[in-house]
Order: sequence, then structure tokens, then C-alpha cells
Amino acid sequence: MSPLLEATDLVKEFPVAGTAGLFTPARKFTAVEKVSFELQAGQTLALVGESGSGKSTTARLAARLIDVTSGTVHLDGQDITALQGADLIEVRRQVQVVFQDPFSSLNPRHTVERIITAPLRYQKRPMPGGARAVARGLMERVGLNPDHVDRYPAQFSGGQAQRIGIARALAVGPRVLVCDEAVSALDVSVQAAIINLLRELQREEGFGCLFIAHDLAVVRQIATRVAVMTAGRVVETGERDEVFDRPQHEYTRKLLAAVPRIRPEWEAARRRNAGKVNV
Repeated sequence: MSPLLEATDLVKEFPVAGTAGLFTPARKFTAVEKVSFELQAGQTLALVGESGSGKSTTARLAARLIDVTSGTVHLDGQDITALQGADLIEVRRQVQVVFQDPFSSLNPRHTVERIITAPLRYQKRPMPGGARAVARGLMERVGLNPDHVDRYPAQFSGGQAQRIGIARALAVGPRVLVCDEAVSALDVSVQAAIINLLRELQREEGFGCLFIAHDLAVVRQIATRVAVMTAGRVVETGERDEVFDRPQHEYTRKLLAAVPRIRPEWEAARRRNAGKVNV
């Protein structure tokens, strides 16, 4: 089965500020180097790694938010690397992004109705029953009270604001959802609720999800496959349980070893201390 989204040998270089001379070009920093991956419809590929590993830059390349230096991105077999104009707008419909900080990605001066329906207006797509009805329906789908359609982002909690971002992404019926650290700014209990929501929506819609994260506990909950990145390169790719239970690369083993674990003696001490407090 051919992949829904396929990246091949992606490279992204950025000029280093202050290094350009009168007769010499600026030095280049390579943020992503020869990265390749495949994403199937209905599956979730998690890109994991430490901060600065290049995973978010890779996601932006795949979503065509930034241009590649070299390499290609194919969506359902079509090379979208250099598309412009109306063709790029269609890519924007098929590949939507949910960002890390919901409040910075939502216009604080716009109501929820206007925020959620913005992609539909931008792409000049019909809204059966009107914008209000569409916004209310999407709010209900992501677990928000549709009666709050006239509220502003500041009137919602962080988890609720992220649900607004998810509703906005779903408005145009994407085939690929890119979640760039979409739960890392939320409390643990809220993270679990958003993960469950994304899994439920994926079962209903069948979209592929490119999930960017550094929290391996979250990745294990949602991922179908995992690609481990460090220093701009993918060093290991595999099925989720294979990567977690039988890591092959030394960096993957170090990443897994760094995950905090509750030691039995710690838990016993916590219970003893809790008992003393209760007394």
C-alpha cells in the first residue's frame, strides 16, 4: 500500500546571522539532514527526540509551512515540494497543523466561530447552514459547549483552547493532521483527554497523523510507528512496541533510559509519609 505522506531525503539549511561578508555568503546551519519517512492513512507516526533535534522543522517541511533546501515531499503520490498558488491551497486543505501553544495560534480578537471557520472562508468553501452552524457542530465534535461559540480564546482553559485549534484543523476535512508538540504545554490529565480525542477523531475520519513530541509516555499512548531523531537525522524507525521494547540505536536507548520511573522504594516512602500526615 502506497503511503499517504512520504518524505524523501529532506534537507533544511538556515543562514547563520552575522556571518555574511561583503564578498562571502552567510554560513549555513543544517537543521534537517537527509530525513525520510512514510505515513499511512489512519496511522500515527511520532517524531521524537530532544529539543533541537530537528523534529519540528521536519514537520513544517512536510506541511509546506517552510520550503525545503533539497529533498521531496509526496502527498498521495503527488510531489508537493514546489507547488504554488491554487495547488498549494489544496495542499493546505489536505494537510492541517495543530500547534504547541493554543493561545498564540488563536487570534485573541476573534470569536470561536470566526476562528474555527477561518480555513473555510480562506479557501472559499461552502458552509452548509452558515458559519455559526458549522462552528457549533465542530465545537460539539471536539467536546466543547457549542453555546460558547461567541466567546474569545482568553475565556477558555489551555485544554479547551487546544480543542478549538483541533476543531479549526478539522473544518476543511484534512487527510493529514500534523500535531507539533500539541499536548506538551498542557497538564497531564488534560494531555490524556486530548490524546483520547485525537485517537477517536482519527478512527472516525481516517486521517494520518504526524505527531511531534519529546514526551515518550505520550508517544506510547498514541503512536503506531516511531521515528527517533537527533542532530537533524532519523537514527531509528519502527513499530511503536519494537522501538520501545527492543531499541536498536544507542541514542534511542539513552532516550528511553532518561524517562522518569517510579521506584518501589520511592512509592513506599511516599505512602509512609502520607500516613504520618494523615495522623
